[in-house]
Amino acid sequence: MRELQSEYVFALCNPGSEKALKLEAEAMSLGWRSGYQRRGFVTFKGDAGFCMDSLKVELACARRLCLSLGKTTTREDAERLVAGHKTHHARYFERRMQGIAGDGQPESGEIIGTVVELGANEFWAGLHLHAPFLSPDPAGDSGVVMVADSPSRAWLKLEEAVRFFGLEFTRKDIVVELGCAPGGVVLALLQRGVSVIGVDPAQMAAVVLSSSIENRQDAPSDRPWFYHCRKPAALASKRDLGQGVTWFMSDMNQSPDVVLKECARFKAMAPSIRGVLITLKLTGIEQVTDKESWFTKLRNLGFQTIRVQQLSVHHKELALLAMR
Repeated sequence: MRELQSEYVFALCNPGSEKALKLEAEAMSLGWRSGYQRRGFVTFKGDAGFCMDSLKVELACARRLCLSLGKTTTREDAERLVAGHKTHHARYFERRMQGIAGDGQPESGEIIGTVVELGANEFWAGLHLHAPFLSPDPAGDSGVVMVADSPSRAWLKLEEAVRFFGLEFTRKDIVVELGCAPGGVVLALLQRGVSVIGVDPAQMAAVVLSSSIENRQDAPSDRPWFYHCRKPAALASKRDLGQGVTWFMSDMNQSPDVVLKECARFKAMAPSIRGVLITLKLTGIEQVTDKESWFTKLRNLGFQTIRVQQLSVHHKELALLAMR
């Protein structure tokens, strides 16, 4: 269809990540040339033009990638360009690319329109096809607000990743988390009914210690629990993990190479691990161009579905997901 082809695509990203996004596209040899740019917004042009299949590329720094339908001076004109499709709205406001509540939850395979407000008289319209591992929220911004009793922003990172990637956990899941103190991720998982083995020599917040157990042998079956392994990650052993660990998570303030090395060690100690969710702390977001080396290490561990994404709550960070 004519409306599903365009000379341009545009990407919405975290303000400050525009250069990294362009470097990432260049490193992937897509043949895309960057064009117009504003804070949180970059357009690309390709010699052969673009269609919906062009949007299947996985750009970690793009929270949303759309087939561009063009620029208008009013919201109403931009909305007319996406008429007939479920529509999301986004705007650059208060130094953030923000999503605005749209027409509801998209379904896989549904074409979604996006209207982006970049200024008083500047609006862009675009289309994308919703699919697994794509955020269901406008501009990839869930708008989740951190609970008052969370001891750290790690709670927000976990909730945003779960929402963006569409992750599901069960009460049978047991997560081992490295760098767990003071307990933001632990609290989010406990609230979801998931038990956690936290590895960190530092003290945990009281809000998570209320669910703590002294050893794995005493783990209750009727409620989620938290076991604190008060050791550096490198000293944690198979005995500390026990049986049944299904997820590896990390929010350690270490390089990607160090965290992935620990991931491999924990996977060897707990072969039942089927999912990995890591916050990668980078020296600069341009380090995203190293992503193929991270993917290779995870594939060597048997993980087949791998995604990396800069979330709306991230600064110089990425969420790395791997599943068997």
